[in-house]
Amino acid sequence: MEKRDYYEVLEVEKTATVEEIKKAYRKKAIQYHPDKNPGDKTAEEKFKEAAEAYDVLSNPDKRARYDQFGHAGLGGAAGNGGPFGGFSGGMSMDDIFSMFGDIFGGHSGGFGGFGGFGGGGGA
Repeated sequence: MEKRDYYEVLEVEKTATVEEIKKAYRKKAIQYHPDKNPGDKTAEEKFKEAAEAYDVLSNPDKRARYDQFGHAGLGGAAGNGGPFGGFSGGMSMDDIFSMFGDIFGGHSGGFGGFGGFGGGGGA
């Protein structure tokens, strides 16, 4: 499967600031969060795709490589590390939730507003 343009994934311009990218990621993460879309594989893929896009576009070094070389500058579609030893695109859900928690101020994965994975809300 060919990777989509990260700016397109987050619906931001190539000139977007880090703050604009963060805001766009938050919107997508909430929209496609697995707790909000249980069993929806398409939403899960879009959630992962948004997290991957944010991981690259929020990091100045990765973003510069991506802007210059596209996905090839991050390890290419094969995910073999590429000539730059950069992003391989193989983020686990734990990686995504760790990053998600950092952005939203959450704790140890899950999504507080939706009860976290497998967790029931309430006391």
